[in-house]
Amino acid sequence: MLFFAFFPMYIMLQASLKDNVQFANNLWLPSAPYHWENWAVGWLAVKDFIANTVIVCVFGVGLTLAFAIITAYIFARYKFFGSQILFYMLLAMMMIVDIASLVPLFTLLRDLNLLNTLSALVIMSIAGGQVMCVYVLRNFIEEIPKDLFDAAEIDGAGDVGVVWNVVIPLSGSIISTLAILRFIGSWNDFIMPMIIMRDEKLYTIGVGLMSLNAGYDTQWGPLMAAYCIASVPLILIFVFTMRLFVKGLSSGAVKG
Repeated sequence: MLFFAFFPMYIMLQASLKDNVQFANNLWLPSAPYHWENWAVGWLAVKDFIANTVIVCVFGVGLTLAFAIITAYIFARYKFFGSQILFYMLLAMMMIVDIASLVPLFTLLRDLNLLNTLSALVIMSIAGGQVMCVYVLRNFIEEIPKDLFDAAEIDGAGDVGVVWNVVIPLSGSIISTLAILRFIGSWNDFIMPMIIMRDEKLYTIGVGLMSLNAGYDTQWGPLMAAYCIASVPLILIFVFTMRLFVKGLSSGAVKG
C-alpha cells in the first residue's frame, strides 16, 4: 500500500528534474543532467494559483468553523420547538450528492453576480462544510459537563462568553481536526472552481494545474515541478499538525 501511495510521488519528483527528451527516453529513473531551473519555472506558473487557494482556504475554513461552532452550541444547549427537526433536516443534507446541485448553485451565483469571484468559492466552502462540522461539534459540546456552563453563567458570562471561554478551549482538539480536514477539502476542490472561474488570474490550484497541461507542447519537467510545489502546503500541514489531528480523532474515545 505504501508503494502505491508513494510511487507516483517518486515519479513526479524525478520527472521534475528532466527536460522533455529525458522524460521520453527514461521515465522511471533519474537521469543527468538535472534541470533545477524547472522548479523556478514551476513556481512562477503556480504562485498566483497558490495565493488564490490560500485566500479561499483561510477565509473558508475560518468562517465555516465560526458559524459551525455557534450553530452546534445552539443545538447542543437549547431545546426549542422544532430543534430536533431542524437538526435532522441539516443531517439530511449529507445524502445530497454534491454534483446534483451544481446547476442550481451556478444559477444562484449568476443571479447574485458572484461568478468569477473568489467570494463565491468562500461562500460555497462555508455552506459545504456546515453539516459535518455542526454534527461533530454538537456531539462534542453535549459531552462537556453542564457544571462548567453553569459556573460560567454564574460568573456573568453570556452565550458569547460561554462559547469563547468554555466551548472553544475545551473543543480545541476537535476544532483543529475539522480545520485540517476542511483546509484539505478546499485545497483539493476542483469542480466548483472550474465551473465558476473564467479569469485565469483567479484560478485556484486544481484548475490552475489543469490549465498548465492544456497546450499541445507540454513541458513535463516544469509541470511536474508545479505539481510538487502544489503538494508542499498539504505535506507541511500534516507534518506540523499531526499531533492535533490524532488528538482530535481520539477525543471522546475514552470517557472519564
